Amino acid sequence: MRLDRFITLNLVRPFRHALSRVRIFGSRTSDFGRTLPILMYHSISEDAEPGVRPYYRVCTSPQRFREQMQWLKDNGCRGVTLSTGLARFNSRHASTPAPNADSISARKPGKEGRREAGHDHESPITPHASRPTPHVAITFDDGFLDFYTNAAPILREFGFQATMFLPTGLIGGSNGFKNRDCMNWKQVGELHGLGCEFGSHTVNHPELVRLSWDEIANELGGAKSEIENRLGAPVKAFAYPYAFPQARRDFVDQFKELLMADGYENCVTTQIGRYRPGDDLLQIKRLPVNSLDDSALFQAKLIGAYDWLADLQGLSKALRRLRGAV
Repeated sequence: MRLDRFITLNLVRPFRHALSRVRIFGSRTSDFGRTLPILMYHSISEDAEPGVRPYYRVCTSPQRFREQMQWLKDNGCRGVTLSTGLARFNSRHASTPAPNADSISARKPGKEGRREAGHDHESPITPHASRPTPHVAITFDDGFLDFYTNAAPILREFGFQATMFLPTGLIGGSNGFKNRDCMNWKQVGELHGLGCEFGSHTVNHPELVRLSWDEIANELGGAKSEIENRLGAPVKAFAYPYAFPQARRDFVDQFKELLMADGYENCVTTQIGRYRPGDDLLQIKRLPVNSLDDSALFQAKLIGAYDWLADLQGLSKALRRLRGAV
């Protein structure tokens, strides 16, 4: 079994479940409802990605994607765009009480209150008259054609919306990207008309830390202008390509200033975690998803049992930076 899955399902999740039974300062320890999970997808395809380690895979099969969307619906969650998720979450988190752990249980359809055999763990809340519907923001990077052919029809089936981040220089081209075809602008426009939100993912999908600041400015501004001109809608969201360099504080600070100067209001990254009240809108964490996320691991990520990996991720990047400086 892959190590991150083993730790998440066999150590972190049981520990969180035990804590949820303990009252602390008069409330339960569960924080579902006080966070906004933001899912990060790339390709919705049957590509098995041979030779790629499980953690780094970016493909989710259409069947698995449908299962994940079905899981959200069955558990009372609503899949929304990034802007909708952030706006609704930030407008209500301060005044809405968090759900208590008594309402969190994994149930089979029609078996009210009965847990699945061998699966004594948390599950997001079912909507209640006194509680808002939990929202989950669904995001995609890279503008692959399989978003149009495979993902969008499934999202429509469930009544969900999503945000797609486009590397504009690769849209409509004949060479594809990462050996996969990308959408063309006609398809992008069609999806925009159906409610899909589009954000910027640079022009050419480069490693930004390797570029000059003038080149970075061109990547940010060029992509934003292209999408706005094509769709006639403002672009306020940006997705950072490749690993976000949080260990390089000097770069991150200047990069955020450049984002704001270009009119971006939020930036999602590859950092692992869920959005919490007061988090930096220009350094938003997401939850990576691929075909190996069955219902157990998918649920564990949504409730926070995968967040432990964020600290390890940050430490690893910091150590690599220190070794490079020596």
